[in-house]
Amino acid sequence: MSLTQLSDVLWQERHLLDLLLFKLEEEQLVLSSGRTRWLANATREVEAVLDEIRSAEIARAVAADSAARELGLSADAGLRALADAAPEPWDELLRAHHEAFLSLTGEISRLADDNRELLAMSHRATQETLMSLQDSVQTYDGSGQAAVLAEHGSRVLDRSI
Repeated sequence: MSLTQLSDVLWQERHLLDLLLFKLEEEQLVLSSGRTRWLANATREVEAVLDEIRSAEIARAVAADSAARELGLSADAGLRALADAAPEPWDELLRAHHEAFLSLTGEISRLADDNRELLAMSHRATQETLMSLQDSVQTYDGSGQAAVLAEHGSRVLDRSI
């Protein structure tokens, strides 16, 4: 019975990892498009899936401990050790879960790194733009001619005084 419960939990966790991968790709599309208006929503969705994964990890730990005891292993046995000790067809199913987790976590890690790099590049570009604006602010003088204020910045004159 505990191998069935473990398998159910593992399928759920795989589904959540797939969903996380999708949400990270959505976030990357938002970042790549420059439409930062939706970035907070995309990031919030990624965080929501991460919270669900944390809950699923707890459920997996409980189910894995139960399955390990049933198979005569220590409670902290990993998925590979469970697969080695499990009877057919559970051994192959647990190995397939293990391989899928390795693959999904690798993809998620690469995509998260790419997204962090896109965020860093966007941040640097924004800082450079702001710095260029501080160096020379263009405004107009009293005659309507373009003027550059490099040292003192813009001034407001209240003519009612």
